[in-house]
Amino acid sequence: MENHVLECTNVCKNFGNKKVLKNISLHIQPGDILGFIGPNGAR
Repeated sequence: MENHVLECTNVCKNFGNKKVLKNISLHIQPGDILGFIGPNGAR
């Protein structure tokens, strides 16, 4: 068994009719660095 800090499986997200994520899976292990780049929608 692997030691994951975070595991996401088959994540989907829609904003109205616009699909922005479709079946995204990932796992983060201790010491990994992850960043998401793009607009965050804050106003």
